[in-house]
Amino acid sequence: MASGTWRALSAAALAAVLTACSSLPGFEPSQRPTKHLDAAPVDDVSVPARGTAWFGASIDWGEDSLARYSRRLGHRPAIAVAFAGFPMTAQERVWTDQAVDQAREEGSRILLTLEPHDGLAAVTVARARSLARQLAGYNRSGVPVVVRFAHEMNGSWYPWGQQPETYVAAFRRVAAAIHTHAAGTAVMWAPNYGGGYPFAGGAHQADPGSGDAMALDTDGDGSVTEEDDPYAPYWPGRRYVDWVGMSLYHWGATYPWGENEVSEQGKFVDMLRGTYDGTAGDELAVPDFYRTYGSAKRLPVAITETAALYVPGGDGADELEIKQSWWEQVLAPGNAAELPWLRMVNWFEWRKVEPEVGGVVDWTATSRADVRAAFTSALPDWLRYGRPRG
Repeated sequence: MASGTWRALSAAALAAVLTACSSLPGFEPSQRPTKHLDAAPVDDVSVPARGTAWFGASIDWGEDSLARYSRRLGHRPAIAVAFAGFPMTAQERVWTDQAVDQAREEGSRILLTLEPHDGLAAVTVARARSLARQLAGYNRSGVPVVVRFAHEMNGSWYPWGQQPETYVAAFRRVAAAIHTHAAGTAVMWAPNYGGGYPFAGGAHQADPGSGDAMALDTDGDGSVTEEDDPYAPYWPGRRYVDWVGMSLYHWGATYPWGENEVSEQGKFVDMLRGTYDGTAGDELAVPDFYRTYGSAKRLPVAITETAALYVPGGDGADELEIKQSWWEQVLAPGNAAELPWLRMVNWFEWRKVEPEVGGVVDWTATSRADVRAAFTSALPDWLRYGRPRG
């Protein structure tokens, strides 16, 4: 989910966004994955070396495949982003199995985002153990997995949102099961970027005066505001977390979104480091996510999804100009030294309807020939990919 877009959304718009973002990969049902007897089991959760990062993609599984994306990019992605509910339905299990099969063929890892849409009460010990056994099977078939469980929990748009104590308990339950039973799977903690917190108006906003609201009132002034810490109440503890992550997008300059606008210089790092004070507003109250949860805790940091907004046929700047202004920041050669704990970057390779815009947004970097050529030429040496092509 794009960061910093929620401050002005109505509850109806939030519901529409939730529906759009919860859509699952459009695979046709088929058999479960084959055993792949030639694949080596995965029994560790290694990360890239300091100053390097895995490059990955969130593709539209219903219209694309990892193999086609790899051919366009010129590299096999190190990470393939997939989504499923928790617990998974039978159909979601088929889709996930198929995504794992594609990842195995490309020498990729899976970043599996698990969404408990039935609420955190559905996250039981038994279901966590069942999940861990499923993940262990993927590991035995040769595919490493990173689980992003109940992401954007600090937002007000998901059924697991703004319930810090219940969320922390559920996260620990899942992490403990994975750490015990799936040696080739890591666990990621991934809040939404804190600009616009507490995201008032969402269907799952913590009720004023409730126990959740009191836990979120980190400055003790009696209410939850933008001055409260948007991350700390949801932190489950270092022992339960292998990665920390965040989605960071360039949605444009100001709300309402939809104008084709070039990104401000320095915006990416400012949002990640809690120093953003630009055309979208003063967000200096947002903590330094990179330092607090990455370097200070010695945990690898992931940009789980990123891209720049371009509305085809819309007013404003050119597609290449907009996207290039963003990827030059995200993929800057200097990031290897400036952000050495940044170990994963995933591009959001989708063209989809966005309710905030009221139309289609083309987030892709490889669909148009001139954009693709510029993007692939900009891929820096500090990125790492899946199995080499050839």
